[in-house]
This record gives sequence, structure tokens and C-alpha cells, in this order.
Amino acid sequence: MENTKKTILSGIKPTGNLNIGGYLGAVKNWIQMQDEYNCLYCIADLHSLTIRIDPAVVRRNSLELFGLYLACGLDPEKNTIFFQSHVSQHAELSWILNCYTMFGELSRMTQFKDKSAKNAENINAGLFTYPVLMAADILLYQADLVPVGEDQTQHVEICRDIANRFNGIYGDVFTLPEAYTPKVGARVKSLTNPTAKMSKSDDDENGTVNLLDPRDVVIRKFKKAVTDSEACVRFAPGKDGINNLMTIYSAVSGKSFEEIEKEFDGKGYGDFKLAVGEVVADMVAGIQDQYKVYTSDKAQLEAIYRNAADRARYIANKTLTKVYKKVGFVAK
Repeated sequence: MENTKKTILSGIKPTGNLNIGGYLGAVKNWIQMQDEYNCLYCIADLHSLTIRIDPAVVRRNSLELFGLYLACGLDPEKNTIFFQSHVSQHAELSWILNCYTMFGELSRMTQFKDKSAKNAENINAGLFTYPVLMAADILLYQADLVPVGEDQTQHVEICRDIANRFNGIYGDVFTLPEAYTPKVGARVKSLTNPTAKMSKSDDDENGTVNLLDPRDVVIRKFKKAVTDSEACVRFAPGKDGINNLMTIYSAVSGKSFEEIEKEFDGKGYGDFKLAVGEVVADMVAGIQDQYKVYTSDKAQLEAIYRNAADRARYIANKTLTKVYKKVGFVAK
């Protein structure tokens, strides 16, 4: 039965701390997939190099993110959880796919335009060819599905274009992946700018609640969250701040918007923001307890990611060997 399961691949860059937006919008859904699919989840450390970060910070963030994957509930026996840089086939396939990707395709990528505008002093080639490495990540494992947000669908589209082009020349080599948007996935916005998503790169630390934030910090950030002048807890157009807080409260508590509106009928925003802060603080406290368990045993943690890298390399090497043969390289 195992080989009838579809394969899913996803990853997060270690360029910042994992926050409740990443957890509620992505990682929580991954946990629900781990019995139904063959799941591979990486710490996308190769992708992190397109911006300049202190190496010690990248290393610390990577290990922290790995520990949080486990602490959030990703079972290392059911999922292959690995560091992207531990599987050299990612970089090797990326180079080959670069040669089957058109300059015009890459120049039209929205994220390249956006990130170039924000980082005019560091428009490097890696930033430009980032979608090719992402395609290599996906195609190496013959992934059927790629969980993505709305801002990432273009990357799956170009991945399919590259795979189609390669398959058209060499035959049936790559599985064509589909973008997968889970039915349940909270779109969490910044607490200080609820029109923008909660981001690891947010300059305002009060806008983002990290999974390792202390309880008092979590509650303080929610108390400062942007609301509106209506002082009525209801989900409606134009109430971006309250809509965001209701989305978070619903995702954590399991209550519907209608139930939340009844619960806080006649109460002010102060009561509501405190309630959201407390349920989120309770949630992250549970994750932090598990995080301490996993990270307290460094030998066990290392064994988990080394074993996972071995599994990932085995799968990736089968694809890369086929690709090398197709393009005409002499066998080793």
C-alpha cells in the first residue's frame, strides 16, 4: 500500500524564527497529511543564501527549525525531515535544469521582481535562478503535490514548465507536480499590519508571534494588536485587525466565527485580545515543552536528521542517475 500513496514535498527557509503564521498556515496541515501521504519536509538552507545572513544565525535557525518541526508533531518515522544542504543532488539537478529553463521565464517571476526591488544592493544570480532550485527540490522526489500559498503557485507552474520541456526531449523522466492548497489553513496576518501576512522578515517584532516567544511576550503582542474603532467582535469587510484575530482564535480553539461572535457579544476588544493571547500562549507552551525534549538530546536529534538525509539521498539519487543517463553523461 505504501507505494500507492502520493508524495508531498515542502520546506521552510531558516531565515528567521518559525511563527504562528507558518505553524497554523503550513506545519499544522503537514501533520494532518503524514498518514495519508509520503511526506518529505526540508529545511531549505540552500535557498537562504540569496540574502546575507550571519552563518552562525543560519546554523542556529536551521537547528531550531528542525527541532520545531518535531515539536509541532511531525513524526520522523512517518516523514522524511532533512536539511536540504545534506542532499547534494538538489544542487546538481538544479544546474542541469538551469540549462532547460529560459531566461525570459525567470525574468517574469513575480518574487524576483519584488525581492529585487527590496534588495537592490544584492540582486544576485541565485535570486534569479531560485525557482530552478525549487523545481529541483520538487522533481528530485517525483513529488505529486506541493503545498503552497497563493504567493508560491507561480513557482509550481514554472516547475511544471521545466519538467514538461525536459520530458518532451528525453521521455517520461519527471512527475508533473500539482499545487496543493489544503482545505484548512489559517492565513495569519501581521498583528501590527493586518493587510500583510505574518512574516519572518517583518521589521516590527510586535507584528509576529514566534513559536518560542515566552508567554508574557505572546500576550503583550496580542494586547498591542491593531483593531478598529467599532469595538465589536465580528468578522466583516474592512475589519482587517479583528478578522485576523478571529482567524487566529478560530484556528487555535477550533471555534467557528459565529461561536466567537456569540462568546464576545457585548465585550470589548481588550477582553478579546487577551483571550486570543492566552489561547495562543497555551498552544506555544505545549510546543515549547516538546521542543525542549527533542533539543535536550543532541545525539538523538543528529541521528534523526542523518537518517532522514540518507533516505532522501537514496530517493534523490535514483532520479539524478536517470537524468544523468538521459543527458548523456558517462556512468560512474
